[in-house]
Amino acid sequence: MIRKKAQKQDVQKKVYHTDRFYQPITTPKIEITNSTFKHVQDILQKEITILQSYVEINQAVFYVPKEQVLHALEILKSLQYNILSEMSAIDNLAINGTFELFYQLTSHEKSHKNCRRLRVKCTLKEDESMPSVSNIFACANWSERECYDMFGIKFENHPFLKRILMPIDWVGNPLLKTYPLKGDEFASWYEVDKIFGKEYREIVGPEQRDSARIDRGDSINFSRIGKEVPKGATPSDMVHEISYQEAQKPPILQKFPNTKPKVLDKRV
Repeated sequence: MIRKKAQKQDVQKKVYHTDRFYQPITTPKIEITNSTFKHVQDILQKEITILQSYVEINQAVFYVPKEQVLHALEILKSLQYNILSEMSAIDNLAINGTFELFYQLTSHEKSHKNCRRLRVKCTLKEDESMPSVSNIFACANWSERECYDMFGIKFENHPFLKRILMPIDWVGNPLLKTYPLKGDEFASWYEVDKIFGKEYREIVGPEQRDSARIDRGDSINFSRIGKEVPKGATPSDMVHEISYQEAQKPPILQKFPNTKPKVLDKRV
């Protein structure tokens, strides 16, 4: 049965999840004390305040204060969790006014056979910054730049905190949930403004910047399936059989009868 649709007004500024067809079962969370990660937690707790911890899908998760993330990662690296495989953020601003940063660590040591993966998490407010961990994990250099580019989160003492995916003069952060799905006015006119100048907006026309634009009268850039006409010809509503075979060319596919199929001894 399909559940009732939720209102989707002002969806760009509201965070919600309404999967009408399937709700996945929440994966169980196991206490650290009943897992193979207990010794890791015991070492961390000597110097780090652990706000919350659990094991989910054979992976330990530790929530720590943002001021202690740097030291926590130093300790974990000394325990041979020396691979930072992922680092990014989650926009929870509409829920509780914070970002959730996570650092995914992996170890390939034999002693960590049953406890290879763990994740360190922290929360910070929109106007707060984080210390860079690029001096501990070199690969965090690009991950923090991507996080800055996509979310606008600043990292203190980063060696080169510049955008990495979007142009340097881009306005806005595309992975914020308040960022329009199709981009804002600046995004839709970026190339035109950059190459020709804003005065060319009227010459180009807003319809040319609409990614969902369809012109049924244009047979050069658009094709109507089943009603194709030669390029540049006047569109027609005459329906004809679709053929993918070029005239006077070697056949690309031999037609097989549907009524009396037979098994061939060898390929033709």
